[in-house]
Amino acid sequence: MDANHLLLEAIDNRWEKYREQIKTCRREFSEEAVHDLRVTARRLLALVDLIRVVAPHPRLQKLRKALKGQLNEFDALRDTQVMLAEISETIETLPELKHLQQILQKQERRLLREAEEIVEDLKPAGIARRLEKVRADIAETRSSPEFDGLVLRAVDEAYAMVLQRYSWINPEHPATIHRARIAFKRFRYMVEIVHSLLISFPQSNFKRMHDYQTAMGEIQDVEVFLFTLDDLTEAGSAESVRRYYEQRHAELITAYIEDKGEVETFWRASPSLPFPWETGAKPD
Repeated sequence: MDANHLLLEAIDNRWEKYREQIKTCRREFSEEAVHDLRVTARRLLALVDLIRVVAPHPRLQKLRKALKGQLNEFDALRDTQVMLAEISETIETLPELKHLQQILQKQERRLLREAEEIVEDLKPAGIARRLEKVRADIAETRSSPEFDGLVLRAVDEAYAMVLQRYSWINPEHPATIHRARIAFKRFRYMVEIVHSLLISFPQSNFKRMHDYQTAMGEIQDVEVFLFTLDDLTEAGSAESVRRYYEQRHAELITAYIEDKGEVETFWRASPSLPFPWETGAKPD
């Protein structure tokens, strides 16, 4: 499949999944449905980011802004639910978490009501109109090896951002890991779109990239937990909890730092170089 048809297919597939997930959310609102909506929106956003490189147009910025705004509206709910899931696994070891659990359960109920209203108020028709115009632009583009190369160059640029932020990682400043994770997530979703253009792309890379992103995400989740602990508990009332999560935070960072070089096996370092799987390079 050439890049032109690949992008047209990606637009159709990702829009359909996003639209269907909105319907599912409205029909059977649940935590899982909201999570799946976030994932489909993020994958559609990654597609928009890719197209912005190969066929830039002002409407793409408006489309990106609309999708990003929707994702941001669910951030607080996502963080709350991640913390509640964490507490459910550790509360027997740390019964001091009971008070925080009650606060977060109340917060979750409020955020779920708000999220349900947000889903009902979503206006996918506006996104559909802009996306249809984007699709028409792509359909008019003549397929060529140059266009295929331009699509891969968009992923090269996303990966270059990953490597730049990777080079800035400092375990003493966990925010540097979080910034690398944001760039990596965007890159990973782009690879999902373009991988069929590549010869011998290893399917195992999908799980490896997912696991790599998860390792960074777990660090961020514990950091959010520690911030929440400060905000929602009385000073000194949860010292044992704080010590536990500070230790876990440090262990997660150490584990990630030991394996962080795996990022260099997921893509080529520059457009002039071969892909790692073409040279027989193995992950550490």
